[in-house]
Amino acid sequence: MRRAGVVVGGAAAATLLAVTTAAAAGPPMPELRGRGLMHVFSTLDYRTRVDVRDVSGAHRHVLWPLSWKVCTQSPAAGQQFDRGPVAIGVVKNGERCPKK
Repeated sequence: MRRAGVVVGGAAAATLLAVTTAAAAGPPMPELRGRGLMHVFSTLDYRTRVDVRDVSGAHRHVLWPLSWKVCTQSPAAGQQFDRGPVAIGVVKNGERCPKK
């Protein structure tokens, strides 16, 4: 009887580990490039740290999200995302994204 209890307990632990791992992986990162910066904040969970910087070379402060569009993002679209920090590179609306 003791052996059956160990097998059942081991199976339950394996199932719990699989569920925990699947939940930790999180959803895929959405495609944000080409969208407005406000879309980033409305799409990502409010608990996600978002680091935003001007990639135009002018090193401007990004103060009004409605005036900026996304050029770069990390992690890339489609990668597994677990609410870790997100790096967003932006330029002012009407400007072109710099070449890589």
